[in-house]
Amino acid sequence: MVELPSREVVARGGAAGMPRVRRGGDGARRGLAGWSTYYLLLAVVGTLLAFGVIMVLSASSPTSYASTGDSYTVFKRQVIWVIAGLVVMMVTSRIDYRRWRRLGVPLLAVSFLGLLYVAVHPSAVSSGGSTRWIPITSGVAVQPSEFAKLGLLLFAADVLTRKHRLLGDVRHLLVPVLPVTLVLAAMVLSQPDLGTTLLMCSIAFGLLFIAGAPLPLLTLMGTIGLVGGLGLIMTADYRRRRLFSFLDPAADPQHNGWQIIQGRFALGSGGLLGVGLGASRQKWSYVPNAHTDFIFAIIGEELGLVGTLAILVLFAAIAYAGIRAARHAPDPFGRYLAGGITVWIVVQALVNIGAVVGVLPITGVPLPLVSAGGSSMLVLLAAVGMLLNVAKREVWRSPAPVRATMAPADRRGRRRPTPAARPPRAVPRTPDGRLRDPAGLSGAQAQRSAASPRRPAPPQRSPGGLRNR
Repeated sequence: MVELPSREVVARGGAAGMPRVRRGGDGARRGLAGWSTYYLLLAVVGTLLAFGVIMVLSASSPTSYASTGDSYTVFKRQVIWVIAGLVVMMVTSRIDYRRWRRLGVPLLAVSFLGLLYVAVHPSAVSSGGSTRWIPITSGVAVQPSEFAKLGLLLFAADVLTRKHRLLGDVRHLLVPVLPVTLVLAAMVLSQPDLGTTLLMCSIAFGLLFIAGAPLPLLTLMGTIGLVGGLGLIMTADYRRRRLFSFLDPAADPQHNGWQIIQGRFALGSGGLLGVGLGASRQKWSYVPNAHTDFIFAIIGEELGLVGTLAILVLFAAIAYAGIRAARHAPDPFGRYLAGGITVWIVVQALVNIGAVVGVLPITGVPLPLVSAGGSSMLVLLAAVGMLLNVAKREVWRSPAPVRATMAPADRRGRRRPTPAARPPRAVPRTPDGRLRDPAGLSGAQAQRSAASPRRPAPPQRSPGGLRNR
């Protein structure tokens, strides 16, 4: 009768003379899951870009024809920017994301010089009451604040990675990320550009949360930011008018409340399925910035509730894939990079959609990957390429506890488990009761070893010592 090996023997690698069984199903499943995040991001971004190009053509044709006599002017420019952005995205997705750590400080310095140029140089391009662009050639200008967002993200992720073991101290957690963010935010706010300022602060706030900042500190920072933002709104006349028009658009329907009211008309007239692609009536000089800031209203009018929900589902898919890539990143820099890019895209989408539907004030933030834009599209697709590279290198492991949810004592030093006591060593004896020589000892030595009293175990201390009491 053949005796089969037990489950414990098989788990340890098999009995003597039996082949070792490899478990490859779990590893294959995890590898497939890692690539699924990559392809999910790639599919969602491609869908949003294709959808955005079509909607830019539909929403910009009246204004393009009225200004240049060609209905495809904005559409042609958008196609060029999207193709250039796709090339940049594919390049950054093939480069190891760890190499971008060196780019944080140089890109931040160049962005700072660009913002300084916009602030003091008379050749800076102004539009809509804001001076944000640096002219390059005829009809082409770059917005340095968009590059500043990516530079701030890379710089903060690099600093937090270098200080990974010191983040339990609030000073190391906030310095220099918070001062650099405040300086950039002040320069962007002077343009003025409240929407980009809000996005920069959101990126820094999200990175600090991922780094494990204590929840009371985050709450205090959020409260100070909210009060400070409200104070800045009340100090500028145009911001104050926007806030009052957001609270009561009907109070000034012909001026400050015009854009909000017309955007609601566009969303309401779409119904469930919309009036049809290209059949919008509000884009004919009723909704200002129909192809940029308020393109979501045109989507709601032409494609109805179904089209707007489809946009929301796509951005929710980006949020899910980005969080998954950040959780399974191979190192802290990858986690900060993926998490910061995800916060960037999701917060920008929420701010734009919230302004269109009337739950947030209008800040002039475009809908990412959908609205018409040059610098914003190029920089955002470069960031998406970095996110794709992080998703491609996922490492599946048991998730570590989030430091923001740990007790203060655990953040200062994680408690180590008390080592288990060793069992007493059995003394070998012969069948007649005499001591057997253990490990080659003589009989007298074995008797002395068995007769000698065991050293008492040291008293157990409380886990973590005095530091965690």
